[in-house]
Amino acid sequence: MIRIAISVEGRTEEEFVNRVLSEYLRTQDVEATPILLGGNVTVTRLAGDIARLAHSFPYVTSLVDFYGFGGKGNDTPDMLQQRVDSEVHSRIGQQAQQTEVFTYVQRHEFEALLFSEVTAFTKVPGVSQSALRQLAGIRSHFISPEDINDGFDTAPSKRIQGALPGYNKAANGYMIASEIGLQKIRAECQRFDSWLTRLESLA
Repeated sequence: MIRIAISVEGRTEEEFVNRVLSEYLRTQDVEATPILLGGNVTVTRLAGDIARLAHSFPYVTSLVDFYGFGGKGNDTPDMLQQRVDSEVHSRIGQQAQQTEVFTYVQRHEFEALLFSEVTAFTKVPGVSQSALRQLAGIRSHFISPEDINDGFDTAPSKRIQGALPGYNKAANGYMIASEIGLQKIRAECQRFDSWLTRLESLA
């Protein structure tokens, strides 16, 4: 069984890895362990966490949001990944020969994945048909859920909370993702699919 640590931004991502992603990856002979980083993600902070994990795991990646990533400026998610990987390798030196590191920054945030199938929001207590129609309307304006932008009022999580005031990220996020299923999410979200394909390939 291949062991990999995933530095995760918050409880929502931690629950998703523990309850959805890990279960699937075990069928691929990959054991994924989420390690909580917490908010206020920056290149330096994420690189430090990954470098620390590289001393205990043969593979290390991350699951953090592009939305709210500190100091990103005009960088794209790919550019941020490259910056983090570069800083990690400068920190761990020779250890880089024994540990494979590949940072992953979700575009624009984890909640984008939940727009892969909006009917799954029936898992949220108190959901109404009008709320589902509102979420479906949002989804219809984008080619992929991962295109839903990261403005302060228009980030995926803000749109969900606008339609569903009872939505709780940590409690509902993984349940909705589980209801949708990784196959559907992968079909709708190519960036996420590429990352998961890399995780599968480790074994």
